[in-house]
Amino acid sequence: MKAQFQKAYIAGLAGALIAFGGCQKVYYGTMEAFGKHKRDILVENVAEARDAQNEAKEQFASALAEFTAVINYSGGELEEKYKTLDAEFKKSQSKAKAVSGHISDIKRVAAALFAEWEDELELYTSDSLRQASQTKLNQTKQRYGRLIAAMEKAESKIKPVLSAFQDQVLFLKHNLNAQAVASLQDELSTVENEIAILIREMERSIEEADAFIQQMTEPATATKY
Repeated sequence: MKAQFQKAYIAGLAGALIAFGGCQKVYYGTMEAFGKHKRDILVENVAEARDAQNEAKEQFASALAEFTAVINYSGGELEEKYKTLDAEFKKSQSKAKAVSGHISDIKRVAAALFAEWEDELELYTSDSLRQASQTKLNQTKQRYGRLIAAMEKAESKIKPVLSAFQDQVLFLKHNLNAQAVASLQDELSTVENEIAILIREMERSIEEADAFIQQMTEPATATKY
């Protein structure tokens, strides 16, 4: 219970710093005062991005199911179907925004971590320890490079899907009739293909995130960063 309270307090304090224009240096300094270093923050941000991608993946699958249901709908009143599809589109937009936000957070803390790490290499008096730290930094950068490349590739597949969904929603909004629904049938395979690609890339990105977190949290790699 105490740990949960402390975690909530730290999160609230961090939010306050950001909300009131606290600079990154002050933010990281405050986090370190609570024993949370840039390395820890980076791992947390990667975990949050991974979870956001999982949620987005599920949401886009749900939106596709609703779109398919509308296409196959043979009833009379289409207003409710349109509203449902529009709601799914808005949820998808929200999940996509969350993914992008978490990726930005990762880039920001990673840049700060690597900059500090580089600067502190100059403080070593032991050549062997400096070289060991430099090697670890290079390895971490390589892992990070694979991670962020996978995340950005998955992110790039979101826009075409959202654009396709938006087209369907707008079309239905002004054409709530069976003929209009039938005309969307040709679009279904395109949307299905784009979502399949998106989900595949997200799954790859999630795997990279899991691998990155595992490697960063192994006892042998633990440092103050």
